[in-house]
Amino acid sequence: MGSNEPVRAGGGTAVAILVALSVSHLLNDTIQSLIAAVYPVLKDTYALTYTQIGLVTLAFQCTASLLQPLVGLATDRRPQPFSLALGMGVTLGGLLLLSVADSFPLILTAAALVGVGSAVFHPEASRMARLASGGRHGLAQSLFQVGGNGGSALGPLLAAFVVVPWGQRSLAWFSVAAVAAMLLLVGVGRWYKAHLADRAAKRATATPSPLSPRRAAFAVGVLLCLIFSKYFYLASLTSYYTLYLIDTFGVGVADAQLRLFVFLGAVAAGTFLGGPVGDRVGFKAVIWGSILGVLPFTLILPHADLFWTTVLTVPIGLILASAFSAIMVYAQELLPSRVGLVAGLFFGFAFGMGGIGAAALGWLADQTSIRFVYEVCAYLPLIGLLTALLPNLRRPV
Repeated sequence: MGSNEPVRAGGGTAVAILVALSVSHLLNDTIQSLIAAVYPVLKDTYALTYTQIGLVTLAFQCTASLLQPLVGLATDRRPQPFSLALGMGVTLGGLLLLSVADSFPLILTAAALVGVGSAVFHPEASRMARLASGGRHGLAQSLFQVGGNGGSALGPLLAAFVVVPWGQRSLAWFSVAAVAAMLLLVGVGRWYKAHLADRAAKRATATPSPLSPRRAAFAVGVLLCLIFSKYFYLASLTSYYTLYLIDTFGVGVADAQLRLFVFLGAVAAGTFLGGPVGDRVGFKAVIWGSILGVLPFTLILPHADLFWTTVLTVPIGLILASAFSAIMVYAQELLPSRVGLVAGLFFGFAFGMGGIGAAALGWLADQTSIRFVYEVCAYLPLIGLLTALLPNLRRPV
């Protein structure tokens, strides 16, 4: 990559940069997903309760949640081209600690370190994706996001074939992925550094928000409510789906991990579809379809047998995941001069809701049952009705 100009497609899209960011996101989120994927191993080895499993997720999600808006705000003011590689180094440290952690406090610390690395990575990487988009913001955001969701899907697969048979210490083997991502991100940082002058000039003449500050703030609040519904529900699947399958249907750990891979693969596919479709028909339309379209499937899921449970997670993942890229780009169009802050706020809120959701749902599962958790969460997509309060920023193409 170096100092050479990246390959560009129509509209000035820097394809090589978008691909590098997507691959880095894949490697980053593969490492992050290993935390949830290794839960059955940790639960058996250290006799953890559902509440403790939820607290591990909370430790990871909350460090990411609280720090990401601050990182985004800081880099809006003073961009740091090589911060992505630095953040990946912190993630590497958390992964290595998790591979040798032999107590619940050390597991929590390792998860929190991975969360810090995530907080540094996501806001600035999202900004770079927008800068490299050539105006195709939905496509760029989806390509960036699909890497992350692909990494999340790989975690359970790798856990099934590597971590389950080889144990907790095999997590250290994935340090190769972190080092590879760091090398890619150094190259992206060089490109970004070379484009900072151009970025500064564009910022000086940036298009103002299409809404008044009060209306823009209200719209952002609605979008955050939609993120709440999406990520609270996703927490029930990403954190507890394998345990639900084991408890309800008596499947083995490896089988449960493979079924989680099916769901997360659908999430990755849905993420990629949301942005390009939003570029064509408008992002509000995508948000409507993705949030409410999933409701019939979530209502049926807690009452399905093993086969149909696996089948139903595919449309749930496809439909629900298409929302995030659309929500992100819609929010960035609301606040075009605060791209880093928006990315940090929405990534951070998503991580935070996932963490709080995991902890709350773990407590609820301990008090009732894991099946009851899924029955309650089935109604969360109804919050998507708030989409009616969002203004139309532009007409569909």
